[in-house]
Amino acid sequence: MHTTAASLPKLRPVDVRLHRVSGEIFLLLRDPLQLSDKTVLLPQLMGAVLAYCDGTRTVEQIATAFSLRSGIFLSPDLVNSMLSKLDEACLLDNERAAEARRQALAAYYQGPCRPSLLAGSGYPDEPEALHEFLEGYLAQVPPERREPPATGEVVGLLSPHIDYPRGGAVYAQVWQPAARAVQEADLAILIGTDHYGDDPFTLTRQNYATPYGILPTDQEAVNALAQAIGEEAAFAGELRHRGEHSLELVAVWLHHMRRRQPCPVIPMLVGSLYRFFTDGATPEDDPLLNRVLDTLRQVTAGRRVVVVASGDMAHVGPAFGGRPLNLAIRARVRAADEELIQHVAQGDPAGFFAAIKRVRNSYNVCGVTPIYLTLRLLGRVTGALCGYASCPADANDQSAVTICGMLFQR
Repeated sequence: MHTTAASLPKLRPVDVRLHRVSGEIFLLLRDPLQLSDKTVLLPQLMGAVLAYCDGTRTVEQIATAFSLRSGIFLSPDLVNSMLSKLDEACLLDNERAAEARRQALAAYYQGPCRPSLLAGSGYPDEPEALHEFLEGYLAQVPPERREPPATGEVVGLLSPHIDYPRGGAVYAQVWQPAARAVQEADLAILIGTDHYGDDPFTLTRQNYATPYGILPTDQEAVNALAQAIGEEAAFAGELRHRGEHSLELVAVWLHHMRRRQPCPVIPMLVGSLYRFFTDGATPEDDPLLNRVLDTLRQVTAGRRVVVVASGDMAHVGPAFGGRPLNLAIRARVRAADEELIQHVAQGDPAGFFAAIKRVRNSYNVCGVTPIYLTLRLLGRVTGALCGYASCPADANDQSAVTICGMLFQR
């Protein structure tokens, strides 16, 4: 086993999901960076063992700590067996994982673009079939809702990033009235939720591919942003772009609404704002956020820019660790969403974040950071709600993801 220090195993950041086998619940561990295509299935009880794999304990100390805490004897041999499986899947912070990362980055950079992850599964991978597929959603938008409100210039939008079969109607409801602004833009800033990492900003210099062709990444803008963030920090999690759907699903709609014509993009993955929940600091005063926003304003000055916040709303129910939904819970979720939508409609990033912070994001709104940053970047705007839906998130309809689409006008 190739551990950072052979006697001090350390777990890398992993994606953990519940997985049921023959009625028994297991933990399915997967690498967000996809350094390996292997996954690890552990009994749920062993999840507590992972917390001790922090690079400060030997195998024997891990076994002892778990045994003392749980009252269940755990042998070092069993810990070693678990660690070997984690190591084979590149889930430990060690030389095996480091070498796999170097090879993955080399392959990523050698390609002509960031390839589409979901083409052929989440949506058609052939241009004509994709065109027909997305036009089917657009055809359902009522004629009176195909143009933006006559209240100002469209400068951005909030788009879902849920899968198209569940969210296609809401995608269409917001992208259709944004069509002219999208077609006239000479730059699109795509700000998407980083579901598998928590770096404040993660950039890439690779172009983004869709079945229609290539959306070129604006290299000068990315270089300026990297300088503002710090080169190492800006690209530390760059491989997450490969497996992250939040930018891909809005990039496809961008390319479609531009009638397959490319335009430069700035693709940015953003982490959570949880760090501002407890320490008394506010995102408005954060030097890094302000540097990035100032840099974006500088590199886009004088250009026709459309900003796309890619984010869904609440994630509630057993699929997300909550209680099964009933009418009362659904009503509370809708009321919480409506409060957030009201702040967004008023162009009020501080009020939006305050509402999230007050409940410590108890409804798991995954679009917090893209929405907040987009409002800060755009400045004085108003938002118009174009669509809203509650999408089932499990087979029993006891969990849901809520989504909405909004236009930003100035």
